[in-house]
Amino acid sequence: MGIINSFVNDIFERIAGEASRLAHYNKRSTITSREIQTAVRLLLPGELAKHAVSEGTKAVTNLRTMWVALLVYHFGLIFQGQAQNPCTLDPTFRESANSDITVDCGTERMDLTILLCPVYFGGYNESLMALNAQYNKPECHGLPDWTVNPPVLKFNFSITEEAVSTCFNTLRITSEIGSGLFSDYSSVQFVNISGIINSLDPSAGTITYRQEMMYIFSCRYPLQYLINNTHMSVSGVSIAIKDNNGSFISTLSMQLFEDHTYSAVLLVPDKGLKLKTRIFVEVKATNLTERFNVLLDRCYATTNPFPANSSFYDLFVGCNRDGQTVVRENGDGQSARFSFEAFRFVEHKDQTISTFYLHCATRLCEQSVCSLIRPNCSDNARRKREVQSDQETSVSDVATVSAGPIKTTVDNDEIVNGGAVGYYEAIANKANGTILGVAIGAGIVAVFCICIVAIVMYRILLSKRRTKKNLHEGSLGKG
Repeated sequence: MGIINSFVNDIFERIAGEASRLAHYNKRSTITSREIQTAVRLLLPGELAKHAVSEGTKAVTNLRTMWVALLVYHFGLIFQGQAQNPCTLDPTFRESANSDITVDCGTERMDLTILLCPVYFGGYNESLMALNAQYNKPECHGLPDWTVNPPVLKFNFSITEEAVSTCFNTLRITSEIGSGLFSDYSSVQFVNISGIINSLDPSAGTITYRQEMMYIFSCRYPLQYLINNTHMSVSGVSIAIKDNNGSFISTLSMQLFEDHTYSAVLLVPDKGLKLKTRIFVEVKATNLTERFNVLLDRCYATTNPFPANSSFYDLFVGCNRDGQTVVRENGDGQSARFSFEAFRFVEHKDQTISTFYLHCATRLCEQSVCSLIRPNCSDNARRKREVQSDQETSVSDVATVSAGPIKTTVDNDEIVNGGAVGYYEAIANKANGTILGVAIGAGIVAVFCICIVAIVMYRILLSKRRTKKNLHEGSLGKG
């Protein structure tokens, strides 16, 4: 009996809701028997609806003395339906509009939210709405939330190829000419994920009085970003991201390591790293489909956390790289790796510690396309359009990941009490001492050479005198 009562109550609730919708559509504040009869015809199978309306009409006609009881009964059904359906009195209990759907293009999943009361107004409910008409798949149905005002129906799915294809959503990759920071790139890729939330008309007849409901959604994700790593003194990266049009930036992270094994995280000490310490860098994608690889277009250092209006030094741009920079992996998988030697900015000459920040212009590329846009650095080959090293490094229109500074220091043994200035004075004094030593050495060598020349000249002169003397004595003897 409980199951039957529940079934009957559900039918009564649907009839009352449909009658209320029809009255609202007809701009009437009260529900008449005409709306109730129409609702019965819409919600019950053909013959059953015809019989119910016919029997109800006969009962009202033949038993006029019971009209009050029937009226109370009908109003009881209406009130029961209104009590169980919060949409009846909700302001959003109206025809659907384009603004009824909200799309959140998340970094790991897409969240879709539609107003629930317009769905009920259209003669449907949450069980009759599904992604791309996949009504037989529970994972393609939404979850109603009656605790919020107004009530909503929520859908969500992960941004993986498997999850996207489960409910027959569409994933499309397009290539466009670069703009903004990446305006010098001939091709920048985007991912577009789209689909439809459809309604299922339960009417089994040839005609229907319901209008089909359809909510179209899409998310557009660029595959090129600027990773601004400004806090590298800690292991891991804390990410804050605002999802607007959609971004995979939170799947990307930059980390420093101590050696070529990329196993021990490099912790930059407060006193800084020694100059020429080799720093190993890895840019990695996590929680992302294996369909995409990580490609570094440009990595450079700046003196300020934000590259705009800051001195910068390019570690590499495409195939052009600093002599101490070694690119190990780039565009071959879900991580890119390179290394460089710690250095100092010249403008920090009066400071004991030089601080700089590392940035990488990074893109995600589909595996089949990566080989086409990846720089070919063999045989002096170059990309057709590389970023110029002197371009403005603004980050105003791109998402960024931030972490702490890289610090380098001079050798502590060379620092005197005068601090950084004393250090450079010591260097100057040392240089002057070296020059003086060289000068003294050169003087000694010069004096030695002069002495040798004098001795040689003296011996030559002495030899000539002896020769003349011998000749003179010989001539006297003959005479």
